[in-house]
Amino acid sequence: MKRKRLLWAGAGLLMVFVLWTVLIQCVDIQAVGPKDTQVGFAAWNVWFHRRTGVNMTLYTVTDWLGLVPVFICACFGMIGLCQWILRKKLLAVDSDILLLGIYYLFVISGYLLFEMVPVNYRPILIDGYLEASYPSSTTLLVLSVMPTLKFQTDRRCGKRALRYLATAFTVLFPLFMLIGRLIAGVHWATDIIGSVFLSAGLFLLYCAAVSYTDQKKNEAKLRGI
Repeated sequence: MKRKRLLWAGAGLLMVFVLWTVLIQCVDIQAVGPKDTQVGFAAWNVWFHRRTGVNMTLYTVTDWLGLVPVFICACFGMIGLCQWILRKKLLAVDSDILLLGIYYLFVISGYLLFEMVPVNYRPILIDGYLEASYPSSTTLLVLSVMPTLKFQTDRRCGKRALRYLATAFTVLFPLFMLIGRLIAGVHWATDIIGSVFLSAGLFLLYCAAVSYTDQKKNEAKLRGI
């Protein structure tokens, strides 16, 4: 039942993301971006952007902090690589780690797809150039990767203090990054919201996949395989 709930919740959020993406390209389209680029939900986006302004210091800080989830990805990649070397077979790597690698590939694919097919451009020029802005790639990376840190820590760490520390970090850091990117003024608000929907949907599908493999392992143990 838990697996089905996770699966439906993840699929539902991805459908919301698709709908949100369609609405951004249909509702209140106005040429209010740099170089007269068109923006959906224009009135609301412009209103919000005027309230926050542009904070390039905050943009730079959150950009560099975007390396934190990259480091976390690399750490889990090393765990998978070590297991592969020691166990001599790729399929002998823990299933949740293998699925984590696949999950990260989906996150990267989503980022690359929207870089190649821009939905929105940033509300400001970066070094004089237009850059794709939807969904916010830094927000997507942080919100997709940080929950996996808590998920894996809860599964693999027996020390309660470390689990509490991981929980606090995976709540406070993404919250800071989400608010930071939102008020830095380098994305439209709708770009940030899109990242939330996409990252949450993908993470819940990852959890559902791990739950499924756990169930299969437990069934195999009961059958004595």
